[in-house]
Amino acid sequence: MKNYKLVLTGLLNAIAVFLYISGLSWVLFNGEKYFSGDSNFLMPTMMLLIFVISATITGLLVLGRPIYLYLNNLKSEAIKLLIYTVIFLLLIVIITLLVNVFVV
Repeated sequence: MKNYKLVLTGLLNAIAVFLYISGLSWVLFNGEKYFSGDSNFLMPTMMLLIFVISATITGLLVLGRPIYLYLNNLKSEAIKLLIYTVIFLLLIVIITLLVNVFVV
């Protein structure tokens, strides 16, 4: 796999994780408006289920392709892809923090 494809795949994975987390955060932030505000036994259960599903989805987005490459004996590409994805995630975090500090 070419290096630029690994970089692009890492960027796309990081953007997908960011969009998923942003969407889920929006739903959780505005959830009381759209869902009943009653607190009962189901609320902690739903939150834990959302946590597990989110961990699975983000785990697949970050680790899915590198694991696939690693198991197909493309170990250096797998490690590079994982590193590129993590670097892009860190850049997204830094950009988000900077936007939050200076714009909001």
